[in-house]
Amino acid sequence: MTKKPSETMPISEFKATCLAVLDRVHRTGTPIIVTRRGQPIAEVVPPSMASTANGWLGAMRGSAVIVGDLVAPAGAPTDWEVLGS
Repeated sequence: MTKKPSETMPISEFKATCLAVLDRVHRTGTPIIVTRRGQPIAEVVPPSMASTANGWLGAMRGSAVIVGDLVAPAGAPTDWEVLGS
C-alpha cells in the first residue's frame, strides 16, 4: 500500500471547516497536515484498517504450554519456614 501525499492547511481554515475536513480525510484517505504560522502542528490521518478492536483477542490462543502441577506449592514446606524468619 502506498502512502498518499499529504495536503497542508492553516489552523484557522481547519478550525472553520473541521467536520468537512474530517469527512474528506475519511472519504479520500489523504492525510492533512495542520500548520500554525507555517509550522506543522498536527496530522489528520484516516483510521488504520489493519487494526481492529477484535484483532488482538485470542491472538495467543493455543500458544501456552502447562508444565508441571499448577496447584502444588512452588517450594518445599521447609523453605517457607526458612524464608519466614
